Amino acid sequence: MDKFRIIGKRPLEGRVRVSGAKNAALPCMAAALLTSETVILHNLPYVRDIITMRRLIEDMGGLVLMPEQRTLKIKADPIQFFEAPYELVKTMRASVLALGPLVARFGQASVSLPGGCAIGQRPIDFHLMGLTKLGAKIELVGGNVVAKADRLQGADVYFDQVTVTGTENLMMAAALAKGRTVLHNAASEPEVVDLAVLLNRMGARIMGAGTATMTIEGVERLNGAEHTIIPDRIETGTLLAAAAATKGNLEITDCCPDHLTAVIDKFRETGLMIEQISDVALRVEYAPLNAADITTQPFPAFPTDMQAQYLAVMTQAEGSAVVTETIFENRFMHVSEMLRMGAHITLRGNQAIVRGHSQLTGANIQASDLRASASLVLAGLAAEGETVIDRVYHIDRGYERIEEKLRSLGAQMERFRG
Repeated sequence: MDKFRIIGKRPLEGRVRVSGAKNAALPCMAAALLTSETVILHNLPYVRDIITMRRLIEDMGGLVLMPEQRTLKIKADPIQFFEAPYELVKTMRASVLALGPLVARFGQASVSLPGGCAIGQRPIDFHLMGLTKLGAKIELVGGNVVAKADRLQGADVYFDQVTVTGTENLMMAAALAKGRTVLHNAASEPEVVDLAVLLNRMGARIMGAGTATMTIEGVERLNGAEHTIIPDRIETGTLLAAAAATKGNLEITDCCPDHLTAVIDKFRETGLMIEQISDVALRVEYAPLNAADITTQPFPAFPTDMQAQYLAVMTQAEGSAVVTETIFENRFMHVSEMLRMGAHITLRGNQAIVRGHSQLTGANIQASDLRASASLVLAGLAAEGETVIDRVYHIDRGYERIEEKLRSLGAQMERFRG
């Protein structure tokens, strides 16, 4: 099993490119199931979840080619199997995004129930509720969600809570439904908007993407299309945090600052100097940090996927910060590992109180989930001595060769098997 070895206390310096967004690429790959024609996607990150989604499409009978690095050509014709099995869903919950496209195009789908995960339950109730509203018959059979429909019918769907994958699944299903679908309290994340852009290029009629109310006029069929995936806003935020944690200076390119306004504003509040030097680039210069509180909320507020990284930075700031998590009920699993490194953090329900100026020291630690992995890498970069991080397969799900990127900026970091 791969591990990371990090020798800390080395400021990161230089220029680094942001990869494509995994959380945008996965639904766009699933959208290829909606058409018999070829969908070409560019700027895909080379991460484990993309490989898993490719395998899922291929196992169903689709053809996936890689004509050049970070580009996939997907032709979901013929599709012979209509199932996302547990062995894939358990490693990548986004496999559930196959549900809407399959039942919309083929009238049938079987997707294993994902169950819980390290950071919380994340049930798919909203997906099933929405598909039922569109006329699908849903059954639970042997741990699988089995959905069937002659043809989905447009409907008004109200989400009790904002759900990104639920919104994406219903967008894709409604694109081929008969009539109009209106999604109320829809997610407005950039990844949702990116999916809408692709679907509209395929011939869908989606209006209101990026707002809380989305209208989809169903069409008879969708075409192939070519699309470039947006930059990964969470990787961008993680690199900002890396500059802050290591007292470094970075130029971050191929990013989209408009997708990360809340994070940039919060880091500026702490004292970090961030300059937008173009529409796709940021310059970050370290300055002494002051603690600042955050509360995670759906976009455009501070994202839950940046909470762990921000917490790691706050261990190095002046004063105390309160980090409040409102999205997932169990997203402080990185705290116990940071405590072993010397951090001063107190947990109270859904809040972490972080006392700054912690003298972190290297330790043997292990990752529990994707973003926790990133936060532990940041802690290792800020710590004195050697840190060894186990179970780094978590970070490989969402960050493209993070050790190579950080090493190119001066980090003393290596991957090894042990």
